[in-house]
Amino acid sequence: MKLTIFGATGGIGRQVLDQAVAAGHEVTAVVRNPAKVGQDVHTVTADLSAPDPEALRAAVAGADGVLSGLGPRGKSDAGVTSSGTRAIVAAMQAAGARRIITVSAAPVSTTASPGRPNPPKHDEGEGPLMRYLGTPVSHLILGRHFTDLALMEDVLRDSGLDWTVVRPPRLTDKALTGVYRTANGHNLKGGSTISRADTAHFMLAALTDPATVKQAVGIAD
Repeated sequence: MKLTIFGATGGIGRQVLDQAVAAGHEVTAVVRNPAKVGQDVHTVTADLSAPDPEALRAAVAGADGVLSGLGPRGKSDAGVTSSGTRAIVAAMQAAGARRIITVSAAPVSTTASPGRPNPPKHDEGEGPLMRYLGTPVSHLILGRHFTDLALMEDVLRDSGLDWTVVRPPRLTDKALTGVYRTANGHNLKGGSTISRADTAHFMLAALTDPATVKQAVGIAD
């Protein structure tokens, strides 16, 4: 397949890139710094905090799938996930591309947004420890980030595209196993971690899985 990967030098994005290349896909990597790509693929230099609409349109033109590992690298990047995804969606709409997979986070299932003002108070996949300790602490520490991800999910729901949002819990750097659990619409009971490698594996697999279209998918070990 012809794939365009945003954030291809980040933690998950690099895993998506490496696995896509290993699988023989034709890849375009959209990054801030092409010197960090580390793979012999077509690269497009773009800063999604100040996107060039024509450069992004060209990057996604003809893509069978667009995958985004976009996320902030520091406080100066606050809001980049929702605003950057909005720019990606506009580029896809202009180019006629349809399929997009993005990374969100498990706590977003209970995060309010303008497009989803009344989310469930608790996710059905949360056990007592996550419900009363893990999720509240995560929201306290990373609340702004989860709000941005919830806005990103709003952008996708309103896009008219064939989107999938992947909501991992705590990410690790463990090796790829290809063995994990998923659930459409909620998180996984007892699922507190997932590796970046396995998250990337699922993102690539979801490209051709119609059951994941227009779904927020929980994933965990």
